[in-house]
Amino acid sequence: MLRFCFSECTSPRSTSNSIHPIHIEASLPRAGRPSVLAATLDSVTHRLTRDQARRIVVRAQLLDAERPGDVVEVAEQLGYIKIDPTATIAPCEQTVLWSRIGWSYEPGQLQKAVETDRLLFELDGAFRPVSMLPLMLPGMRSRPLRESTKEWLQANDRFRGDVLARLRAEGPLLASDIPDTAQVSRAPDGWSGSNQVPIMLDLLSRLGVTAIVGREGRHRRWDLAERAYPHDMPEYGAEEASALLAERRLQAAGITRPHRYWSGVAKTTGEPAVVEGSEWRFRVDPEAIAALEREDDGGRVAFLNPYDSLLFDRARLTELFDFTYVLEQFKPKSQRVYGFFAHPILMGDRFVGMLDAELDRAHDVLRVNAVHELVAFEPEETEMVRAEIDALGEWLGVAVAGLA
Repeated sequence: MLRFCFSECTSPRSTSNSIHPIHIEASLPRAGRPSVLAATLDSVTHRLTRDQARRIVVRAQLLDAERPGDVVEVAEQLGYIKIDPTATIAPCEQTVLWSRIGWSYEPGQLQKAVETDRLLFELDGAFRPVSMLPLMLPGMRSRPLRESTKEWLQANDRFRGDVLARLRAEGPLLASDIPDTAQVSRAPDGWSGSNQVPIMLDLLSRLGVTAIVGREGRHRRWDLAERAYPHDMPEYGAEEASALLAERRLQAAGITRPHRYWSGVAKTTGEPAVVEGSEWRFRVDPEAIAALEREDDGGRVAFLNPYDSLLFDRARLTELFDFTYVLEQFKPKSQRVYGFFAHPILMGDRFVGMLDAELDRAHDVLRVNAVHELVAFEPEETEMVRAEIDALGEWLGVAVAGLA
């Protein structure tokens, strides 16, 4: 039976003057440690320049010059790795990892971390570190449901029992292995079809009842959460788990505004900060403040998948990076400026362009349609971007075409 492992994952990036140590103990209460609220009341508001704020974000997102060592280190720091099949270059989960780790990353490393080592688990469209699971479960088990979802679940109580009984007897299973015995069906909505089994499995996974234990291609394999998740996890009450989860999210963001949806960071998480030229009231990771004392490494070039976690909070992008990002995937072709799935180009701590490229497997080539310069590149910057495109082609195992 496949099970998730639950073990420590220490980051080589972590020092006394760097980001939080990345392992489960980082989420455990320390003896004599003041409460989050007390720490906030006693702290002084940090006053940061925009350059400092951007450096904090870039380093928290593992996009500075010091690359992480492996898949688990990336997941532990970012908190999640988004899964999305849109692959003009490569699927989101793969490009997110390549943009952090670089040439040494191979796609099989992610599958190994999830299915063999069991150090990551899949939930709600993302791979997450197992160290986050005990912080998430209390909220999942008490998750409030929309009235329409409650009614659907109540009307399908027998169907729910059928699904769980089949998993208990025969799991792990694909959704297609489980009969659809729903009494009440939801209409297809563009994200799900008419089969009610995947809908039930997804809902139960968000409630901590079922779990994804692997994949066959893009198809998920399901089992009971009680069988799949580790039994040796620490247990927290809802309030403590929520506070610790907010700390982990601030660690991943570096600096952000408190917001239930956009950041998952509370008004008492971390320490208060203001940034020059901004009227926002931020929360900042105190370890990230300490790391500012280290010399700036100068950064590097990174191509970000449109679903990269750094791009999620569009308002923060504009506020700190002066970068207004619009995903053009769902726009009519005539209204696109940069391309169907153009990747923002980060250079150091600034967004300087958009890469419109696509992988042509039929001809084994990475076809570069355009490199849009948001600001005119200096000659050395052009070379840096071209070198990263060449590195991307090498990682994909194809030639590059379209560069002048």
